[in-house]
Amino acid sequence: MKNSVIIKSFPNGIVLHLDPELTFEELLLEITMKFKESSSFFGEAKMALSIKGRKLSEEEENQVLDAISENSMIHILCIVSDDKETDRQFVKAISQSDFSEGSATGSEGQFYKGTLKNGQVLETESSIVILGDIYPGSAIISAKDIIVLGGLYGEAYAGGNGSAGHYVAALEMSPERLKIGDFKYNTKEKMPKWSIKPKIQPKIAYVKNDKVVMDSLTKELLSELPE
Repeated sequence: MKNSVIIKSFPNGIVLHLDPELTFEELLLEITMKFKESSSFFGEAKMALSIKGRKLSEEEENQVLDAISENSMIHILCIVSDDKETDRQFVKAISQSDFSEGSATGSEGQFYKGTLKNGQVLETESSIVILGDIYPGSAIISAKDIIVLGGLYGEAYAGGNGSAGHYVAALEMSPERLKIGDFKYNTKEKMPKWSIKPKIQPKIAYVKNDKVVMDSLTKELLSELPE
């Protein structure tokens, strides 16, 4: 019997090769079994996930993520797309940040899975990765760095401890307001409305020459940021 689910590892991530002919329910059972058996091998790793072999819906992807988290100690940071360069840059951004095991009381860093909607405010003394969107009218406030694996359309305040040596990065950057340390970002032109899906172009905001600048996220730029 051929393997319907094959797990391959690579630096900072794992690839799931799924049989395109099996039903999703059968694949999910196989995924559950595979990760339960390999739990001790992977340990408490933080990884990106790539799914190959078949196209999954968002609901199916979430079920796969739940199966992995419930049957192993792996923390999936993001699902890798076919845009390999973009994915490598975001994995590097995450690995450069000072993150420990995510929890609401984590002393160094945390992860938040979900979308912030109008009126919601999430505040933390640590760096944070948001696995979702920040909608208009909501805000994320961090004493350190902010990484949004989704769209930033609301407000973001990094470096709340008064330090300008922090940054805000997002897959889609269109904030209502953005501040790093004591410096505010001023837009010279109107940002696209959050409801209009632009071509995904990861961007990063940081302080340079006493003002907040926003650039496309590149390997070269990441290497220049303070660690």
